[in-house]
Amino acid sequence: MIISLIVLLLIAFSGFALTYLFAEDEPFLWRLFAGNIIGAAIFGLVGFLVASLFGLHPIGVLVALLISGIPLALFTKKDIKKRFRLDWEKAKGKMQGANFKKILRFGYYLFFFALFWLFFERVMFETSRGIFTGGSQNLGDLPFHLGAIFSFSDGQNFPPQNPSFAGARFSYPFIADFLSANLVKIGVDVKDAMFALNVSWAFSLLVILERFVFKFTNNRLAGKIAPVLLFFSGGLGFLWFAKDYWYGATGFLDFVRDLPRDYTISETGFRWGNSLTTLFLTQRSLLFGMPLMLIVLQKIWEIFEVKELKSEKVKKESGNSATTFSHFPFSTFFVGLLAGMLPLIHAHSLIVLFIVSAFLFALSVEKWRMWIAFGVGVAVVAVPELLFAMSGSATKTGEFIDWHFGWDAHGANIFWFWIKNTGAFIPVLLFGIFLTHWRKGAKEEKEKGRKGEEENKFEDQRSTIKDQLLFYVPFLFCFILANVMKLAPWEWDNIKVLIYWFLGSLPFAALALAWIYNRGKIFRVVSVCLLIGLTAAGAIDVWRVVSKQVNYDVFDPDAIKIAEQIKRKTEPNALFLDAPTFNTAVVLSGRRSLMRYPGHLSSHGIEYGPREEDVKRIYQGSATTDILLKKYDIEYVLLSPEIRSYASDPGHAFALNETYFQKYPVIAESGEYKVYKVK
Repeated sequence: MIISLIVLLLIAFSGFALTYLFAEDEPFLWRLFAGNIIGAAIFGLVGFLVASLFGLHPIGVLVALLISGIPLALFTKKDIKKRFRLDWEKAKGKMQGANFKKILRFGYYLFFFALFWLFFERVMFETSRGIFTGGSQNLGDLPFHLGAIFSFSDGQNFPPQNPSFAGARFSYPFIADFLSANLVKIGVDVKDAMFALNVSWAFSLLVILERFVFKFTNNRLAGKIAPVLLFFSGGLGFLWFAKDYWYGATGFLDFVRDLPRDYTISETGFRWGNSLTTLFLTQRSLLFGMPLMLIVLQKIWEIFEVKELKSEKVKKESGNSATTFSHFPFSTFFVGLLAGMLPLIHAHSLIVLFIVSAFLFALSVEKWRMWIAFGVGVAVVAVPELLFAMSGSATKTGEFIDWHFGWDAHGANIFWFWIKNTGAFIPVLLFGIFLTHWRKGAKEEKEKGRKGEEENKFEDQRSTIKDQLLFYVPFLFCFILANVMKLAPWEWDNIKVLIYWFLGSLPFAALALAWIYNRGKIFRVVSVCLLIGLTAAGAIDVWRVVSKQVNYDVFDPDAIKIAEQIKRKTEPNALFLDAPTFNTAVVLSGRRSLMRYPGHLSSHGIEYGPREEDVKRIYQGSATTDILLKKYDIEYVLLSPEIRSYASDPGHAFALNETYFQKYPVIAESGEYKVYKVK
């Protein structure tokens, strides 16, 4: 864990230095955690380039760290050093003394840090009975991420093939798992590697989101409310929770200590889920990609809102042509470079970024210089990454786009479906939008007749309010689009776009709750009740995780032992035939599988049917077995409880011929697991 912290601090301070290239008026805390995300993204990309050339080795990790640390040299520049000292003095000033507001602010961050610590501890844990996960939605995702991590750290998977579908390019955004693999390679336990990164990314998201909402709304309370709405998102599931308790036979404390199910996602019409339990715990790429996306969105908001970015204005006035490149909007170009890293971090974030940028460019063509600078920055990094990811991929892009109404409602009334899944969020959002427009009208009435400087000031305020409403248009479009089209092979994966509608809606919803809260004592009660109603179901599901009520067995002790033997006795790039399931023991070895879990493959748009049939034929020990073994160049075959269970499943049922493989030497064995060398 200490090694993880040292690496994270080096990465964070390197990114911290880079924030001075594009962000003028940001507090120390924001710079530190934005730097954590930026530094991790750069280290991931640099490390991947180094590993692609020389393999993933401890020395290579250190080289990548040194290269990623070059931005620290920016602190030798007088202007940046001066701004850093000023930011540090301001930060120290905020920590000195003690008053109620400071205690509340500290308690706010302490609460979320403790929450993230307890929550992400449950991603993976080990006991004498094997490897477990404490996330109710993480049973299939944990092995997938472990397979990706170990394929880099132990399988030397460069250039990366899909470890679940050998021979095809690994087109899944893998940088989050590659970063974990780097930590594993320098001696960090995989559990600790994932934990350290998850907690740091989640806390970075908290700080970056709070700042974004504050700058968008100019309301500090709204900034504090928005992360609460995100991390405890849910719908009306708390009513089902109350019903289960009412008709149960236990006391309240006993009931909450042993909850029967999740209340934000289930087969009873709840599909939205809670962001922590269904998205950030399972989809590490989103947990990494969203804070990076927010950094970019904050810059885009600056481009869209103001006539000229303050950073560019300051540079022009200083006459520093070497920095501005003859007034070239460098800060927007630099943020474009950061956004360009999204294809290998979280591809759906890049899709949303394209939608947002296209809309806002059309609404502010007069700022074309800054938009072009941003677009060029994105293209410089994103185009090579996209070409790399698409070359040799087995993913069929046609599987991602299709007409599909109602997202995952499955014929239910669409209006009731969204109210059930998001509770009062949409009404509160609409009130926030109305409130923003109403504030504009109120300002017009109040300021009517004023002249001169006051009139110009009012025009700027009115323009900002108009920009806020227009800025929301592309996010609303994302919501509509995800409700009329399928944007992924599995329609539920539209949530990767829908979550950005939710993110773009948070400033308005948080502003509405803050406005109500500040109206008076009675209204404070209303605001608090609304907040509780919006977060109760999510809080229940999060509590179910942190209170250790969910304990899913993923790998048994023999699976762990056979994986260790495979690491010792086979080549890093060895190809295995194993059970097409999510928890095959080969996952823990980092070796390639001919085919793993169909659920993962189909969700990535991979046509796996013919290969699945070939897997069955090989395990049947038929006349074509030898031919198929040679066709796929399979080196090892694993017989395990998983393949026996798979063969006996009515959905796949076939005659597993274990006797056939006894003619081959056994190179590893533990319990019911045997590895045969067939080549």
